Amino acid sequence: MSTLLDTLNPEQRAAVTLPHESALILAGAGSGKTRVLTTRIAWLIQTGQVSPHGILAVTFTNKAAKEMLTRISAMLPPSTSLRAGANPRGMWVGTFHGLANRLLRTHWREAGLPQSFQILDSADQLSAIKRLMKALNVDTEKYEPKKLQWFINGNKEAGRRARDADAYDDYSMRLAELYEAYDAQCQREGVADFPELLLRSYELLYRNEPLRQHYQDRFKHILIDEFQDTNTLQYRWLKLFAGPHTVLFAVGDDDQSIYAFRGANTANMAEFEREFAHGNVIKLEQNYRSHGNILTAANTLISQNAHRLGKNLWTAEGEGEPIRVFEAYSDQDEASFVVDEAKALNREGVSFSDMALLYRSNAQSRVLEHALFSAGVAYRVYGGLRFFERQEIKHALAYLRLMTHPEDDGAFLRVVNFPARGIGARTLEQLADTAARSGSSLWQAACTGSGKVAGFAKLIEDIKQATTGLTLAETIDHAIEASGLADYYRADKDGADRLENLNELVNAATLFSEESEDNTLDAFLAHAALEAGEHQAGAGQDALQLMTVHAAKGLEFHTVFITGLEESLFPHEQSAHEENGLEEERRLMYVAITRARRRLYLTHAQSRMLHGQVRYGIPSRFLAELPEQVLLHLNRRAEPSYRSVSEPAPRATPANDTGYRVGQSVAHAKFGTGIIIDFEGRGADARVQVKFRDAGTKWLALAYAKLSPA
Repeated sequence: MSTLLDTLNPEQRAAVTLPHESALILAGAGSGKTRVLTTRIAWLIQTGQVSPHGILAVTFTNKAAKEMLTRISAMLPPSTSLRAGANPRGMWVGTFHGLANRLLRTHWREAGLPQSFQILDSADQLSAIKRLMKALNVDTEKYEPKKLQWFINGNKEAGRRARDADAYDDYSMRLAELYEAYDAQCQREGVADFPELLLRSYELLYRNEPLRQHYQDRFKHILIDEFQDTNTLQYRWLKLFAGPHTVLFAVGDDDQSIYAFRGANTANMAEFEREFAHGNVIKLEQNYRSHGNILTAANTLISQNAHRLGKNLWTAEGEGEPIRVFEAYSDQDEASFVVDEAKALNREGVSFSDMALLYRSNAQSRVLEHALFSAGVAYRVYGGLRFFERQEIKHALAYLRLMTHPEDDGAFLRVVNFPARGIGARTLEQLADTAARSGSSLWQAACTGSGKVAGFAKLIEDIKQATTGLTLAETIDHAIEASGLADYYRADKDGADRLENLNELVNAATLFSEESEDNTLDAFLAHAALEAGEHQAGAGQDALQLMTVHAAKGLEFHTVFITGLEESLFPHEQSAHEENGLEEERRLMYVAITRARRRLYLTHAQSRMLHGQVRYGIPSRFLAELPEQVLLHLNRRAEPSYRSVSEPAPRATPANDTGYRVGQSVAHAKFGTGIIIDFEGRGADARVQVKFRDAGTKWLALAYAKLSPA
């Protein structure tokens, strides 16, 4: 027994050895919450308070559930029945959907399902909806299948059937009718979509009192991981398993609730405390991940949120290094700084795989990827695709390839019916047969054909004609709009990120035109293919980690770079229009900060490319919310200069410890030649103000500007 408890701190031990009473475990980032939850289960079994048969443990991913079982098994002595098998019978451990499926498989008859019912994934569900709409002769332009899918899933996840759906006008009332027809079709075919699993199992327990009583008597202890991520229906589902003598043990962190867009309800934690814990809250505040300065920054930032239960992370590891803040002149300078710092750290012995580059929006990865590509540094996009591998980018590139090389059958097949224009598989089979007989490409067969495939060929020709004389960026921008890609993603509920990526493709073209002597569309397509094919990290290869902040949750790294810290980017501009949106963004920043173990960089840029145009931004408010005593500003925003252009250069002054002096002529790779007109700081913190011949006046940090005497 002492083996289970002797590695725990006092708060962890108090949580693990709680008597027979429900409690909320408020577990901060890096505080060992998984250890507490698994040790609690092992302790309950080993002390004989409950058998595995009486435990229900719920988490959010299959990976987490598997890890939980592995840890519990390792903690128990070989004689324990749980240790005897890799898949222990009796104890229910799994995700919400996995456990709901298990319940429905066991009680399929009572749930009104066939014994061998099939589960529809998202793509299968959309296909079923399209079949239904075709059978009912529904106008799919007015009632888009994907919008009906969102309507159905949104209502199911809120616990509403068609009769209770959120319908307030003729359009939504028609969607509710189609929802009812879809449910009837699924029932006839013996299938269930993912949201149906939880809703059907909830209804089963709610309506069947004997069955509900059975499970309430069976499960003496219910343990829930990542409780802050539960939605309304998941919490209601859990409560049905809780009898008068059931102990609920909820582990979570309201400061890390960042999934409101998926329906996560942070109010569930306060409601749980009121309904079950009755004030019995244990706070796990000792952090085993990060140094003190990082935690001070995180604590100070999150304290700005009003709607939180409250805790304060601390560590016994010391303050550590200050948090480095860097202000770049542009997003390209920001990316260059990040890459240079990462390479320097790697030379000092920090592996690339222990460094993470975080960004708020997927589209931001493009500039970072380009800088890594140019520097020859291998990288991996965690939880997502590299920029040129993303679906919407490949679609756009396929349209562009057809404009320059229409014989490309692969590009033709990729977009001939995307966005949908009524060209089905049968039509394409006939087109392929025609092309094979004549020994031509699909494009040539389409041009000599008729109907919708000929219309597609004309569309490509029209785009090509309309872009004659336009710049590369303007050409790509027009192609994205004229092809219908932009409108398609604008109409998509989840299309905002994809639109941002398409805009970033225009930015990529602008940068390419500035950097390359050959700025033709063909040259840009070759460049895109090279970036897509080079520096993809292989299995086991040391590679820099790129990811959104959402994807970083649950991970940790020696060094973390949080990039793009500007207003409207992070916090995101949409947060201003959402209830409690800014608090959610602040929680997201809190998650980003607490990913770092030893070193943390915060970067932002004075200017950033947006849709092919330079946009000037202001630093994120989150930077101002951090305590100055833990920050090290590597450079500072230049103050406005009111010196007249015609004013003569300042009097030369003696050289300082950097070797540069006011009045000296210098050269910069991007800004050209200029004269140093002001100087401040010493050593690594020194910076100069340079009046460039063509680029105006700029402050430059000597540690990063790479100036040379002119």
